[in-house]
Amino acid sequence: MTLTLAAISVTSCSKSGIEVIPDEANKKVDILYDGKLFTSYIYPDDMEKPVLYPIYTAKGTVVTRGFPRDPRPGERIDHPHHVGLWFSFGDVNGLDFWNNSYAIPADKKDLYGSTRHRAITKTESGKDKGELDIEADWNDNSNKTLLKEKTRFIFKGKGDERIIERITELTAVDTVVFTDNKEGLIAIRVDRAFEEPSTKPEVFLDANGNETNVSSMNNEGVNGVYRNSEGVEGGDVWGKPTRWVSLSADKNGEKISLAIIDHPNNPGYPAHSHARGYGLFSTNNMGSQVFEPQAPLVTFTLTPGQKAVFRHLILVKTGGFATDEELNELQKSGFE
Repeated sequence: MTLTLAAISVTSCSKSGIEVIPDEANKKVDILYDGKLFTSYIYPDDMEKPVLYPIYTAKGTVVTRGFPRDPRPGERIDHPHHVGLWFSFGDVNGLDFWNNSYAIPADKKDLYGSTRHRAITKTESGKDKGELDIEADWNDNSNKTLLKEKTRFIFKGKGDERIIERITELTAVDTVVFTDNKEGLIAIRVDRAFEEPSTKPEVFLDANGNETNVSSMNNEGVNGVYRNSEGVEGGDVWGKPTRWVSLSADKNGEKISLAIIDHPNNPGYPAHSHARGYGLFSTNNMGSQVFEPQAPLVTFTLTPGQKAVFRHLILVKTGGFATDEELNELQKSGFE
């Protein structure tokens, strides 16, 4: 893909503050805080959606899983579509955008959709804030576009806190229906330390779909704990509607919290938590009955030209776990 530089607004800055640096040759945009990599927006040809990957704390500790981009010893190798931080959904006009990856057989690809990066429209660096604006297309397997995406990433935070605000506008090209589905909507696949300790046998799939039975997992250093805005903890957060969910762990002596915070104006607010103990941390604004059988079935429809906007905050905090008070305040005043 060739970027037209005239179409990109770029503000440069020194190595103090937040730098947003496009790298067209490697199909990525690096985000640096005071000269240190925080994350990168990547859109390689071998992935079915663009993502933020990897993600680091202010102290330089990685919080995202390495597999399949950069596998690390001892981590799980399931779900190859779980890379970094992403935004996707499992049923858009019957197509699965969430689970698509290189592991899907060619004769099944017509059941899946892909989100294709189209353009970087703005990068802005600054002392206290950085911004990246992109455009993407949600396509079926024949490259027919169902949705036009415009996303603005705002990067901010200081000291031991890093914050990503993601504002995503989806515009329907034809009539588009999002059908009640657990596979969504904004998610992070986390490092092994943030998983819940596993106490039962596990079955894992490798990149080729081959099963491996593991009688017990090595839980050394594995100590993740979920908590939501209602005070529910652990695996019980799954399926609950909530204003925010945090995931905290001690990784090699560093106390780290991640959080996904829902915006009150989002469709489906408060979103249901699709957070799993094996390392999937997801917040879903488009699922309802799939989580709570007694809830009404949700079908969210956009007619041609109609738009939907989703806003979320992602917190990466080190040097101590995030408190309920901090997260409640972020939801009230942390959005731009």
